[in-house]
Amino acid sequence: HFSYFSLYTVARIFETCGLRVYDVEELPTHGGSLRVFGCHAGDARGIASRVKILLDSEAEFGLQNAEIYAGFQAVANKVKDDLLEFLINEKRKGKKVAGYGAAAKGNTLLNYAGVKPDLLPFICDAAPSKQGKFMPGSHIPILAPDALAANKPDTVLILPWNIADEVMRQLGVMREGGSTFATAVPSLEIK
Repeated sequence: HFSYFSLYTVARIFETCGLRVYDVEELPTHGGSLRVFGCHAGDARGIASRVKILLDSEAEFGLQNAEIYAGFQAVANKVKDDLLEFLINEKRKGKKVAGYGAAAKGNTLLNYAGVKPDLLPFICDAAPSKQGKFMPGSHIPILAPDALAANKPDTVLILPWNIADEVMRQLGVMREGGSTFATAVPSLEIK
């Protein structure tokens, strides 16, 4: 789930294998994804204008320069630190925080931050296949969404932050009951 490649990098990989990129689509999935179309290097297909536009955009953003990546660790640390500070402060105030969405991206964040059940007692997920199990590494229990209404958390931490708006609409009854929503990525936001 956590492999990120620029179109420039994908094109270079394709080239080493005798292939070339002839088109690309930008998708909103997972906060932004690419669907890359490739063919043999000698194929007669032309290259779609979207390829050059995206390659130019990546270059302008600096994705082909090491400097753009130099601050990435500091950004990741800030996300982790802000999340931990929020969860610890809520615990000290006697507030209850529950998670929603047992997604891989959220699990990666929880493990990176070292979050355990003492700070996030449970996570709800609509997928029956995940319910009754535990988040890998953190061992946080995964419950059905009705556990939110039963436990009335002060804040619901939405772990799949890329679909936070959709989750907040689905859990609107929680807001009516006084709960707030939070996301940790790209920065801590209480809604």
